[in-house]
Amino acid sequence: MRLLLVEDEKRMAQALCEILRLEKYEVDHYADGNSGLDAAESEIYDIIILDVMLPGMNGYEIARKVRQKGIRTPILMLTAKSELDDKVTGLDSGADDYLTKPFMTKELLARLRALVRRNINMLDGNLSFGDISLDTNTSTLSCTGNGQSVRLSEKEYRILEYLIANQGQILTREQFALKIWGVESDAEYNNVEVYMSFTRKKLAFVGAKAEIKAVRGMGYELRCGNV
Repeated sequence: MRLLLVEDEKRMAQALCEILRLEKYEVDHYADGNSGLDAAESEIYDIIILDVMLPGMNGYEIARKVRQKGIRTPILMLTAKSELDDKVTGLDSGADDYLTKPFMTKELLARLRALVRRNINMLDGNLSFGDISLDTNTSTLSCTGNGQSVRLSEKEYRILEYLIANQGQILTREQFALKIWGVESDAEYNNVEVYMSFTRKKLAFVGAKAEIKAVRGMGYELRCGNV
């Protein structure tokens, strides 16, 4: 999962990035509202963690602009304000959940897991599509039809995770490059093709009927095959 953190308090941002990376999230951090909005509009993130008080543009404005563009990425809003009116403003702006500072790490992680479950097909820590199941804790791919399983590399796992989360959609090589390697990466499109090939081989290894199809001139799509 790739998360966007928009937080201007340096110590808070550093602590959150460390905590989230220990939980195997990929995190991109921005410290001002304008940069945060640009990043949010890239649509490469699974969740946006958004502080309210930011230089340049506050969190409420960012959330409103993101929703006005039709972007449905879940937003968890962080703020030092605990008044009911502030929470209502955040939710009305487009946030999906609201967490008041200071908060416990366990609560933050629980809120994130809830947003993930709400956004994609997840049951008991597993992502599923067709006859495949992806264990989010161990990065293990399993075929539910025959019980075969295999451990995925980090990039293979993230490719399948991204495809399952966007099942029914064709995803471009550019989207994969941004999603898997990040905005600041200089990864080339052939990196995507190489790891896509590795991932396909893992699907074949477990005997899955679900498959990654290349759509000429467009990108890749996860299909059920003859399940």
